[in-house]
Amino acid sequence: MAAHLALLSAALVFTTGASAGGEPVAASLHATIATLDGEVFDAFNRCADPAQLERHADHFDPAVEFYHDNGGVTWTREAMLDNTRRHACGRYTRQLVEGSLQVHPVAGFGAISQGRHRFCDSAGRACDGLADFTMVWRLHEGRWSITRVLSYGHRAAGD
Repeated sequence: MAAHLALLSAALVFTTGASAGGEPVAASLHATIATLDGEVFDAFNRCADPAQLERHADHFDPAVEFYHDNGGVTWTREAMLDNTRRHACGRYTRQLVEGSLQVHPVAGFGAISQGRHRFCDSAGRACDGLADFTMVWRLHEGRWSITRVLSYGHRAAGD
């Protein structure tokens, strides 16, 4: 019975947004995922360097599913990286649209992040592409990784 009450209490703390220390779980989770999002795309933006591409890859589960409205689906990290290498590295960079990132906890698993990003031409720095994204993050043994990505609604930035 005590174990059941402890589990129920922990579930209530998680769902009500307060941790044992009083810090809102949602704010802490948002900060964590925002930092990770920055790390993923800092490496992506410099992925013409093989070490940065590897750093980018480290954020993804080996069995990541990547759904792209224009490019189709990839079912593994290696396939996703091959597309990144061939179509993105050295061609364009990604910028998160400020204020667009939303983070939602997934009980017992991790989080879902959603937002909007801009794509900028690497040569001219014109940021004329815009898209929406959703990522599923898993927290396993103290390490966050991306298990699913949806990149959709690709359009000109003025649309």
